[in-house]
Amino acid sequence: MKWRSGRKVLWIGLVLWLGAALGIGESLIQAKGENVTKRFITMNMINPNGTMATYLQGAESVNPEWAAGREALSESLGFWMQAALASHDLVAFEKSYDALTRYFTADRQYIVWKLNPEGGAEVSTNALGDDLRIIGALVEGSRIWKGHSEWTATASDLAETLLSRSQKNGYLVDFYDFSTEELPDTLSLAYVDLSALRRLLEEGILDMKTYNRYHSLLQGMPDDGVFYPKAYHVVNGEYTYDENVNLIDQLLVAMHVGETQRSQESLLQFLKQELKQTGKIAGQYRRADRKAVVKYESSSVYGLAIMFAIQMEDRPFAVKLNKRLQTLKGKDIRYPGGYVFEKNTHVFDNLLPLLGEYAIDRGGHGK
Repeated sequence: MKWRSGRKVLWIGLVLWLGAALGIGESLIQAKGENVTKRFITMNMINPNGTMATYLQGAESVNPEWAAGREALSESLGFWMQAALASHDLVAFEKSYDALTRYFTADRQYIVWKLNPEGGAEVSTNALGDDLRIIGALVEGSRIWKGHSEWTATASDLAETLLSRSQKNGYLVDFYDFSTEELPDTLSLAYVDLSALRRLLEEGILDMKTYNRYHSLLQGMPDDGVFYPKAYHVVNGEYTYDENVNLIDQLLVAMHVGETQRSQESLLQFLKQELKQTGKIAGQYRRADRKAVVKYESSSVYGLAIMFAIQMEDRPFAVKLNKRLQTLKGKDIRYPGGYVFEKNTHVFDNLLPLLGEYAIDRGGHGK
């Protein structure tokens, strides 16, 4: 019996190895109903304590302002929770909530933005965009899976901390240092998560006046015909721009704008033209002339662009983007399903493609 079981395992392993070598391994796994990108993440990017590693390979942190190696980010936790919602994976969501309360908010009323690999917090700051993503996921999770009032209660507590500590001149700002009480004058527009704010409004955690402030901020902000500003200065009321725009930021803003009545057609047409003319979408573009300033392609950009296209009800374009995205998957047979390059990867570059793949699966036929 043991020999037969071992032979079966050996045969499956051989099939997957040959499949990876021949480029068919992912379809075999996919046929069993399991997303291969998700499998890569769960097999390779989860630390023993249940937190999500930032990089596949371990490395020592040399700057506390940047994540290194197997350190964990609240950003990753939020996107992983969104993936659990998109795939209706209650177990993954419950494990995420456990990591949130056990490590990211342990003995605190706020979410630290970074943990060491063992789950210890060596920073005392939050990150607004990550916070709203997690808070919104908690509220949505309590709606999908009934009987988890603790999720809404946690969301309410975290939102209360944000509103009481991380505001300046009537606006939430990018972060708050709970040790030094420092907070900036800027609100990055990629952090204005209207979807999460709307959920808080519907739960009675946020009032209409506050919600409308952020809705109006995105609805009425200027643009250059294609690209959005980078941030809003909450003291002087001015918008700030980067000379070179990062498409990750732009696409996050675009999806938040999707909660308003503002048209996003110009950005969509720009992306469609780029893909048609060059066969790809670059990671960064010069604002002045719309020319790519980097040669690299980002799996994160494609994942977000797919979600944006689905939001815009342009499924044919989303399918084209997904086809290009799949060409970026790593060919290392040790890491099937992952977007791995030179034996390493950032979890962000796997989480956003995963969300894009889920968006394709549940998206309608569109235009």
